[in-house]
Amino acid sequence: MKLDINELRVRAAKFSTDWQKAKNENRETQSFYNDFFKIFDLTRRDVADFEVDVQIGKSKKGRMDLFWPKVLLVEQKSAGLDLDKAEEQADKYYGALPENEKPLYRLVCDFQNFRLFDYTKPDEEDIRFPLAELKENIQHFEFISDITFKAYQKQELINIKASERMGWIHDALFKSGYKGKELEILLTRLTFCLFADNTGIFEEGLFQKLINETNEDGSDTGGRIGLIFETLDKHDDDRQKTLNKNIAKLRHVNGGLFEQNISTAVFDKEMRLLLLNATTSNWSGISPAIFGNLFQMVMNAEERRKQGAHYTSERDILKIINPLFMDDLQNKFEQIKKRKTTKERDTLLKDLQNKLASMTFFDPACGCGNFLVVAYRELRRLEIDILVLLHTDSDGRRQGKLDAQNLSKIDVHQFYGLELDEFAVHIARAALWMMDHFMNRELSEKIGQAFSRFPLDKSPTIICADALEMDWAELLPPEKCSFIFGNPPFVGAKTQSQLQREQVRKIANLGKTGGTLDYVCAWYIKAGHYIQCETGIGFVATNSITQGEQVAQLWPILFEQCNLEISFAHQTFAWESEAKGKAHVHVVILGLEKQKKAQKNKILFSYEKLKGAPTTKSVTAISPYLFGTNGIGSPRVFVKETSKSLNGLPKMMVGTQPIDDGRLIFNATERDIFISYEPKAVDFMKPFIGGYEFLNSKERYILDLTKASPSVLRKMPTVMKRLQEVREFREKSPRKSTRAIANQPTQFNITAIPKSPFLAIPQTSSERRKYIPIGFLAPPTIPSVKAYFIESATPADLALLSSAMHMAWMRTVTGRIKSDYSYSIGVVYNTFPVPKGANLSKLESYGQAILDARKNHPRETLADLYDPDAMPDDISKAHKANDRAVDRLYSPKPFADDTARINHLFALYEKQTTQ
Repeated sequence: MKLDINELRVRAAKFSTDWQKAKNENRETQSFYNDFFKIFDLTRRDVADFEVDVQIGKSKKGRMDLFWPKVLLVEQKSAGLDLDKAEEQADKYYGALPENEKPLYRLVCDFQNFRLFDYTKPDEEDIRFPLAELKENIQHFEFISDITFKAYQKQELINIKASERMGWIHDALFKSGYKGKELEILLTRLTFCLFADNTGIFEEGLFQKLINETNEDGSDTGGRIGLIFETLDKHDDDRQKTLNKNIAKLRHVNGGLFEQNISTAVFDKEMRLLLLNATTSNWSGISPAIFGNLFQMVMNAEERRKQGAHYTSERDILKIINPLFMDDLQNKFEQIKKRKTTKERDTLLKDLQNKLASMTFFDPACGCGNFLVVAYRELRRLEIDILVLLHTDSDGRRQGKLDAQNLSKIDVHQFYGLELDEFAVHIARAALWMMDHFMNRELSEKIGQAFSRFPLDKSPTIICADALEMDWAELLPPEKCSFIFGNPPFVGAKTQSQLQREQVRKIANLGKTGGTLDYVCAWYIKAGHYIQCETGIGFVATNSITQGEQVAQLWPILFEQCNLEISFAHQTFAWESEAKGKAHVHVVILGLEKQKKAQKNKILFSYEKLKGAPTTKSVTAISPYLFGTNGIGSPRVFVKETSKSLNGLPKMMVGTQPIDDGRLIFNATERDIFISYEPKAVDFMKPFIGGYEFLNSKERYILDLTKASPSVLRKMPTVMKRLQEVREFREKSPRKSTRAIANQPTQFNITAIPKSPFLAIPQTSSERRKYIPIGFLAPPTIPSVKAYFIESATPADLALLSSAMHMAWMRTVTGRIKSDYSYSIGVVYNTFPVPKGANLSKLESYGQAILDARKNHPRETLADLYDPDAMPDDISKAHKANDRAVDRLYSPKPFADDTARINHLFALYEKQTTQ
């Protein structure tokens, strides 16, 4: 996604602060620009190189400090040096570059001052500003975001177009009766051949030529394809001498891709034309990292129309693999580069390369292999950086003759996967081979020598199996597994199939009840039992496993039975799909490892915006509620749901639940119409308020007939008809408890009718609000099940529950609907720690001040008043005063922020529940 300007400004401000003391060109340039490109969510090495040679004239060479072909040239100087000379130097480099590489922009910088020049506007002055004003000038660098965004869109379009063409072939074959596993294998192989035709695996355009040679009616096309597949599976020595000369040019492809026999697909004229049409695309632009999921659309026409519904953003995949292993490996490489002696450096580089080649990677829910493919690419890129450094001198020239075939040691056999869908298994294997070829080409370009791995002699181990039924040690012995990662299925406890529910119960050892664990929890638990001391785990999960009642069920298993701790975590953010109209899923990422005696700091990623970039924080430990403890309290405290209050606060109750199919509920217009037909019903029509109505001042009513006598009811025929409809609705319910009250249609499933004024709390509230708006209502108003209430409450109760202290507790331990707060009596209210002996009456005036401030805005709804961007100043001031007053009940010293409040509350909760 392209970042908006406000997000860029926030990042630019942080960059300016982080680099305000930078001065030295030699020591700090590379780190400076690596961080600079991160402002735009871009990895510098993906687009630009440091220290790039440029030939100036016949005998003179120059070296550009940073060069992004066609986009940006940077000349960097130490602080205080002459930037006018730097501009002259950069312009010489620009003039010496080939026309097809000349950049659009020139940047000269001495860390503390920027000068940006647009070569496409030679008559305009360059843009100059100090580092401290980068935030105000970041819009001048939007070309970085624009260019990468457009390139990203272009690649996405290429993948979608290719998948659509394969989809047409699929539909035609399927319609003809060629289907099932054989169709899946055929399409996978055809995809590989199309890719090979444009990327140097085959002679350029060879596959297209072979299909074009077939009869126009398609009668021999299927046979020709079958012969191509057979030939690709054989070494040259095993092929017939009479083989068609063009088919004989095909290179042997090992690795099992073509070894399985499938029936010959009978093509007709239309199918042949569809395949020929696919060969006209340039398949070299296909990204193996994302093509797997897009190709999966081929098997589903409806998904194909959504254009990318299965596409997982590479940026999100990197949020797992970077902190899990790539950041550490990259940091080691950067440290090695700083070694003073070449001999010592080279020894360490070779050791690092050998380490990379010895590691194994396992995705037990791999789908089409996205995580494995991106991980493989990142490892190969690091290895290429190692090889380039090993085999170049201080001037960047290659040393001696290189044996390209023996340079790269990382290969696809280091990657393992489990997947329930056999078609996805085929795609994952092919995608890894495709990525291997991409990286071999990249290595060839870097070392100036052709390098290829065909015929294939190694294969990834990806098998079709149910990951929760299989013993993972049979696939990969745990002592040989370096890292487990991936994106297991998101299935909530209430939507699981019977088999899935039984699997979770068995793996979690929960007995017959099964608790409320999401399906993804089974992967966490199984991985925890599987790994040994040095293996790291990194999984995506729905954010529900770090909230509400699931925490107390899941995390004791992971912490105590599996002996794990959280090594890194991403708090809730929006997991991206690039499909138009595709809803974002709110997720967390959790990195886990075995508990270690020698503690190292953990990394916590926090999101101010669900779709924004995270900020990172180093903490001593991470709670399963995903906050850093920093040595205050234990990260192993779990808030358990309880039906009894632990804090001495007045009882909070759930509102009324009729279960009536809406037959007893009316909006204002419906109420008036109903009473016009049935005037005697007016005395039974009561205001019925849930969270939505309460926050938005909406009218809703309910027929409260719980105390109506039979004689009165019989005089209201329209009411009697409604009661009959309620009875019939309940009788058809799949729930036994609902059917049990079918013969009592005047009674509610849950009856909660306050007799005195009460404090109302919405069950659900937007995560944007700093405070959940709560307030007082009075009979005859009846709260619905979507509103909790405290009868005979006081302004002091409102003050406590409206405080930053209570809000911090609520945000941390409550469950959520997507990202909206879903308040819980048993998890939030009954467990909220209140200091013993605290005099809550001191809060009376502060609660009343909040209510008085609201009265100044009689026409506004609570939703309007508590919008964080629109809250009136008087209400904001009343809440801030109340926050300070509540904080003083807990500590004489002020709390720095909500993290400090949470650490204090959890320590208090731990103390109160263990006494």
